[in-house]
Amino acid sequence: MAQSDQLLEAMESRARRRDDRRAFFTNALGAAAVGAGAFAFASSASAQTVTDADVLNFALNLEYLEANFYYFAVNGTPIPAASQGTSPGAVTGGAKVNFTDPLVAQYAREIAADELAHVNFLRTAIGSTAVAQPAINISGDVNGAFSAAAQAAGVVPAGTAFNPYASDENFLLGAFIFEDVGVTAYKGAAPLLTNKTFLEAAAGILAVEAYHAAIVRTTLYRKGIATPSLQLIETTEKISNARDMLDGAPAEDKVKGIGPDDDQGIAPMTSSEGTVSNIAPLNSNGLAFSRSAAQTLNIVYLNRAAVTMGGFFPAGVNGTIKTSAAN
Repeated sequence: MAQSDQLLEAMESRARRRDDRRAFFTNALGAAAVGAGAFAFASSASAQTVTDADVLNFALNLEYLEANFYYFAVNGTPIPAASQGTSPGAVTGGAKVNFTDPLVAQYAREIAADELAHVNFLRTAIGSTAVAQPAINISGDVNGAFSAAAQAAGVVPAGTAFNPYASDENFLLGAFIFEDVGVTAYKGAAPLLTNKTFLEAAAGILAVEAYHAAIVRTTLYRKGIATPSLQLIETTEKISNARDMLDGAPAEDKVKGIGPDDDQGIAPMTSSEGTVSNIAPLNSNGLAFSRSAAQTLNIVYLNRAAVTMGGFFPAGVNGTIKTSAAN
């Protein structure tokens, strides 16, 4: 099958998923009772194997990563020492971005403040058992985690650096690597929480992460449409496919229309109503998908195997939940 035919199939498949959303919302009220049972079933087995503190500490590791990336991009420094915990790991790389688009600079400052607030909130909520910041690699040099991720996705050739601090556009692509993952990770972790107060807090953080993801996706889409030569839209598709490969869902099958396309870039879709953007990556029911903690670690470790370190966390995350899935 020609590449153009494969892309057409993928776009038609996405259009069908968007059309299916209407049917979902039409029948949502009638299906409410069934949905409640499904969520209860999803939470039962996993909730018995980890504690609420384990889940929140796992989330805290991800917040340390995001907070340091944005804090460096805005301020040129890691997050304040008071937010890192006792004997924290070092942050490798990171630099201040010379923003040229004032709107991107404003978004970055807002998100940096939000992510630092998440770190501080989770540390307070967990209390004395909150894990310290692990060693983090957010370097933009040729041997850094961002470059490894970009090389694996085919964004840059092997042995070439991808520096997310070099431009507004590179910064947005670096943020794109994280933000969608954060949304799916919180959604996957939410059913594991037994304390309703913690569950409400996690839902609040998930909502903020979704806002962040939408800002990043919308801005990349706008810039990609305005300046096609930047190939921003195509790059998000490459990153999305790489994430699918890492978390155990073969991207090459999804391009051929085999199986659901969970992780999605921002390429526009076609429907009977015309061109449709893809700012919110949803399934046929209009819902964001979930990643397990292990699948999330596959992505941040940049490894499909069951490992305990690598990628953005060179010494692994801290806490009980630290092993990626064997894909």
